Amino acid sequence: MIELLTDPLVQRILLVGLLVGITAPVVGTYLVQRRMALLGDGIGHVALAGVAAGWLAGSAANLAEQDAWAIPGAVVFAVAGAVTIERLRSRGAAADIVMAVLFYGGIASGVLLISLAGGSNANLLGYLFGSISTVTWNDVWWTVGMGSVILIIGIGLRSALFSVTHDQEFAESTGLPVNALNMVVAVLAAITITVSMRVVGVLLVSALMILPVAIAQLITRSFSRTMRLAMAIGAVLTLTGVWITLFQDLSPGALIVVLGVVVYAAVGLITTLTHVRKAPA
Repeated sequence: MIELLTDPLVQRILLVGLLVGITAPVVGTYLVQRRMALLGDGIGHVALAGVAAGWLAGSAANLAEQDAWAIPGAVVFAVAGAVTIERLRSRGAAADIVMAVLFYGGIASGVLLISLAGGSNANLLGYLFGSISTVTWNDVWWTVGMGSVILIIGIGLRSALFSVTHDQEFAESTGLPVNALNMVVAVLAAITITVSMRVVGVLLVSALMILPVAIAQLITRSFSRTMRLAMAIGAVLTLTGVWITLFQDLSPGALIVVLGVVVYAAVGLITTLTHVRKAPA
């Protein structure tokens, strides 16, 4: 087992898994607080179109470097989608309708563009459900860079971002730049999705952002404690799922999400039984 840890591929897989597990719940905490848990799904499908556009650009430039264009393309499209959703939401547009349009339009555009770029079904499935076994050092550096941005902004501006997500009217009365901070949350969500894409895929990325937060909320009520606990839970879930798939031929993204659902159900059952026992007769 120690010899396995010396394998460069295993090191890359575990490093990316750890970074994703820690960073995804940071933004997920804000999304849960804003009751926009499904925002990740809408942005994720736009990111798929960005992956496909990157593939198409790589195909036109140099076929050997085709995959290297995928993450930059996903970042551009995901950020653009997040900014569009936030601007329309701030102007009173129905957020669920906007996300539905981006949801279907993004995935349909992604499938068409990948086909035009000469990608295979395996390439498509890799981005839909994750393909951490193919992670390169280039992917690692992208993950480290974007993960650092998420942690620095998400934790550094925690007080201001909490005020905006908890009570926007109160935040406005205190003089906080509400629109700018809302945009920061949306952009952080886009970056988180592109960071997590290799591990769980665009179809399951929202689950990795939300499930650790949902589990943490069953245990603690404090916002800061919830975020810290969710980061720890996300790291444990991701590393456990990735480690199991090193020995079993399973999809790491699907396994991580299933583990999260099982833990959520178990913790929910335990807390419910505990409250029942403590309740007065």
